[in-house]
Amino acid sequence: MTDASMDTPTPRRKKISLVADDARTKKRNKAEKRFQAYGIGAIAIGLFFLLVLATSILRSGIPAFTTTVVSVEFTLQQEEFDEAEGQLFKTKAYSNYFISALQTTLTEKGIKVSFDEASIERVMGKIGSTLREHYSASPDTLGQPVDFSLGASSRVDGYFKGRVTREGLQDSRFLTLADLDLVDALAEAGIITTTFDWNFITGADSGVDNPGGAGIGASVVGSFFMMLVVLFLSLPIGVAASIYLEEFAPQNRWTDLVEVNISNLAAVPSIVFGILGLAVFIQFAHLPQSAPLVGGLVLTLMTLPTIIISTRASLKAVPPSIRDAALGVGASRMQSVFHHVLPLAMPGILTGTIIGLAQALGETAPLLLIGMVGFVARGYPDGFISGFIDPNSAMPAQIYTWAARADASFYEKAWGGIIILLIFLLTMNIIAIILRRRFERRW
Repeated sequence: MTDASMDTPTPRRKKISLVADDARTKKRNKAEKRFQAYGIGAIAIGLFFLLVLATSILRSGIPAFTTTVVSVEFTLQQEEFDEAEGQLFKTKAYSNYFISALQTTLTEKGIKVSFDEASIERVMGKIGSTLREHYSASPDTLGQPVDFSLGASSRVDGYFKGRVTREGLQDSRFLTLADLDLVDALAEAGIITTTFDWNFITGADSGVDNPGGAGIGASVVGSFFMMLVVLFLSLPIGVAASIYLEEFAPQNRWTDLVEVNISNLAAVPSIVFGILGLAVFIQFAHLPQSAPLVGGLVLTLMTLPTIIISTRASLKAVPPSIRDAALGVGASRMQSVFHHVLPLAMPGILTGTIIGLAQALGETAPLLLIGMVGFVARGYPDGFISGFIDPNSAMPAQIYTWAARADASFYEKAWGGIIILLIFLLTMNIIAIILRRRFERRW
């Protein structure tokens, strides 16, 4: 009897080549390529929006670094000075002298345009008081030609920068169409030009009525003193707390509670720290309001969680074999940490610290609550100590104040302040990269 199973043919397996890709491998490869394409697309989209943002900031902020200046050579004789000082309205007399000299200059250049004292005041400001202050302080310049560089009004400056146009201008007490005829005549004569505005970088806030004279220099100084307070408080406290929690603290409920609270504090909105600083440092401790010292203390509380978390991550990244080797050759636990672990973790610690400082530099809400608003920063501090305790402002608060004002010139200044703030932030991040490369060690 024959076995029937022997007559059934055995199914042959499909040959699989190690060289050619099968269908499943091709499918996985296509999925991998799609994922790579998604990643490249995401990076491209991010770079596109970053380019759009940078272009918008630069286009809106670069005009803040230029200003419109009226450069006039004016000569006042001694008898004219004596006559003006003898009149009741002295500044009006100086204005008349200036108008007469300016009219003569334009006539000599073949330019005919009519203007009066009100037009000059709308275009250049109160020139009479400026001339009187100069010759009263420097009587030795009488009878000699003096070059005056007078800042044009904000609307005239906007006319040169394209914010103000003839089509959109309506006659008002600030500027008229006839004034623009005078401005065009002065530009044709080379008397009014656009130059780089150093006062924007070195000056102080000039109030709501003088956007052309506003500068961010005093606020930069306030931010500098504030960052000194943050650096000298947050770095040692944050690093010491991180070393204790990571290397020496026992694992119990107390340390678990501390770690959870540190993580929670890192997510607390910055305005909460501003309220805390207002209640503790100003109302309870009676520290000076609007002082960089108080702002630095508030920002120290805000940046400590960030520094502690980044420092602990850097310490945790050091291999345990480094600690075991140091302990194995007889080093104490403290020697193991400070002689071996801490130097290896230093790049990450410095990077986290500078990132925390950069975060603090750009904060606005806590500073507004403790009074560091832009109108306070009207001048530079008198000395190093006064830089900490005298009322001042900071760059973010100054930018916020300018953006909240109605005049479009202040809005332009706000964009320019953003450029300076971004330069500071980029500088701090570059320093972080350099320090990380400098102290980086490989094992």
